[in-house]
Amino acid sequence: MRNEQLGWTLGEWQAAYRSQALTPDILLTLAGTLPADDNAWISRVQPQQLRDQLAQLAERLAAVDGDIDQLPLYGVPFAIKDNIDAAGWETTAACPEFAYTAKADASVVARLRAAGAILMGKTNLDQFATGLVGTRSPYGAVGNSFNPDYVSGGSSSGSASVVARGLVAFSLGTDTAGSGRVPAGFNNIVGLKPTKGRLSNTGLVPACRTVDCISVFALTVEDAETVAGVAAAYDGSDAYSRINPNTAPVAVGATFKLAVPASLEFFGDAQNQAVFEQALLRFRSLGAEITAVDFSPFQQLAEQLYYGSWVAERTVALEGMLASNAEAINPVVRGIVENGHKYSACDAYKAEYLRAELSRRINDTLAGFDALLVPTSPTIRTLAEMALEPVLYNSQFGFYTNFTNLADLSALAVPAGLRSDGLPCGITLIAPAWHDAALAHLGKRWQAGLDLSLGATERNLPQPAPARQVPGSVRVAVVGAHLTGMPLNFQLTSRNAVLVEQTLTASHYRLHALPGTVPPKPGLAKDDSGRSIIVELWDMPIARFGEFVAEIPAPLGIGNLTLADGRSVKGFICEPWALAGATDITEFGGWRAYMASRK
Repeated sequence: MRNEQLGWTLGEWQAAYRSQALTPDILLTLAGTLPADDNAWISRVQPQQLRDQLAQLAERLAAVDGDIDQLPLYGVPFAIKDNIDAAGWETTAACPEFAYTAKADASVVARLRAAGAILMGKTNLDQFATGLVGTRSPYGAVGNSFNPDYVSGGSSSGSASVVARGLVAFSLGTDTAGSGRVPAGFNNIVGLKPTKGRLSNTGLVPACRTVDCISVFALTVEDAETVAGVAAAYDGSDAYSRINPNTAPVAVGATFKLAVPASLEFFGDAQNQAVFEQALLRFRSLGAEITAVDFSPFQQLAEQLYYGSWVAERTVALEGMLASNAEAINPVVRGIVENGHKYSACDAYKAEYLRAELSRRINDTLAGFDALLVPTSPTIRTLAEMALEPVLYNSQFGFYTNFTNLADLSALAVPAGLRSDGLPCGITLIAPAWHDAALAHLGKRWQAGLDLSLGATERNLPQPAPARQVPGSVRVAVVGAHLTGMPLNFQLTSRNAVLVEQTLTASHYRLHALPGTVPPKPGLAKDDSGRSIIVELWDMPIARFGEFVAEIPAPLGIGNLTLADGRSVKGFICEPWALAGATDITEFGGWRAYMASRK
């Protein structure tokens, strides 16, 4: 594969295919260049497997009449962690004695392949997804993509490594205690940990079923968001799958509120601390209001995952292996999961009560904030250091991650910069369940101005794609009393609507001041002799849209509004009968100018 294709983003792959500069057969060349001794992989795609996938891709393209846009991941190479099933591939969970050949794709893999993605291989991990280090595997420790003397982070070590080095455009990992975030931070890439149940876990070897999440690694937030959007769906075959209620915000405003721990812990790592402090300064320059909060409930909940009866969930997941072939389990992993036997059912209920109490305190703490900002990991360690203190240092890596799934939060790990020794350092944005879209919106804003190469490649962030409406939202154009700073704007903000932009309608509208309305309101109506009128566009969670419309009094309503650039959005319209006694104020070009003239 040509060097310039290493580290391509989704947009670059799609552009090459659309222009016919490449065909998906290029992936045959890519597969042939994957080093045989690269232990980030447990299994690589075989030539016949790849040809079969390419033939299926051709069939999918034919089914949509050759419209590549109908296959958003057309011909894009990806990898999956080897605790996720792919039909005809062996699943090992990094334990050869456990291995089996999957009869079907995991639900998320099926959705990605249906969208055109091509599976290039399955990746190494801390055995049975137990660890945040990337060293607990019989296939070898995966080295950091910047300096192989350091850990890559785990348990999704291989998935992070192959993305960081640009071998695939994205990969799937898993996240129970931080495995979808810590490797992202250690390898200068994006790790999207979705809300629990947003992505189906059918076809995943469980670690802790009640908190497991399949996660996404990518070079950019835009790509991670796209992949998660394709993979996400309610799945009746997964008892923990959930339907998105579409009530959460889908973006953040120009100014936004971040919480940070009042007391930050770096375990003496001054280099990570320096990068985080620079991130705080940069967020303030982006419009953030930053407030310190009590981190003790977060920390107390984090400790429960490994130092309480929750570890028994891992014991349940491996009870078959523990009974039949315990010696095949990595000694550190075995020591962790065997601890579950010492807890009783009473201990488990007490732990659940404590989890619920702490989760409530955490979510109450986050109310009113757009996100909690934390270091992805307080520190990083060498492979040699990890060999000396495998449990202690693993625990340090999870200081800012272990609580997230227990508290039912969403999270997005993004690069923050390079330390003085050249190693990457990351930050993580954390918010309540279903705030995934808002975190992605903030993450894209953060990454856009970051002067940092993508992963371990020498490629820079491509020009951002045009802003698109987030699925699960309604874009509403407001023209009068709902504008920013106007009396009814609260009807938008109280429903988690976020301002997208100020723009103009098409040139065939006239604006009228309606008599007797309180507060004063305009009426917008189509007219061939009209002009463009200033409007604001707001994105509102779709489930809140009905409430909003229900408050609109006659003669106003919501219809379809055409913008100057040809887009069609929902917007305020006025019934024609109400315009007879109204004052035509079209010459002002917008409601603000008219209201200013009255003063």
